[in-house]
Amino acid sequence: MEYTETVIEHFTNPRNCGKMDDANAIATEGSPACGDQVSFFLKINDDTKIIEKISFLSYGCASNIATASVTTELVTGKHIDEAKKLDWKTVTEKLGGLPKVKEHCSMLAVETLQAAIKNYETR
Repeated sequence: MEYTETVIEHFTNPRNCGKMDDANAIATEGSPACGDQVSFFLKINDDTKIIEKISFLSYGCASNIATASVTTELVTGKHIDEAKKLDWKTVTEKLGGLPKVKEHCSMLAVETLQAAIKNYETR
C-alpha cells in the first residue's frame, strides 16, 4: 500500500493534535469496519460562528491520523456553514489521494466534524 508524501507528512507530523480543554463543540465517531476512532474538539466563536481552533485525537491507522490532521487545516478560520459542506473527496484530494481501502478514513473525519458542529448547534 503506497501513501503520498502528504499523507506521510500529516501522519508523522500531525497538525492540531491533542485534546482542547476550552472546546465548545466535541464529537467522537468510530468505524466498526476497521476499529478506527477520531475525536474533534472545536472552539467556535459564538458571535461569528467561525471555527477559531480545532484539534483532534485519533485511534487508528496512518490514514486516520492524516485525514483528521488535514481536516483541521481545511476548516480552521471557516464559518460553520462552510465547514459543513466539506466532503470526504476534498479531504482525500488535499492529501494527494489515499488507497481505495483507506478512503473510509476521510469519510470518518468528515462525519465526525459534522457531528461536532451538529452538537454545537443543538446545545
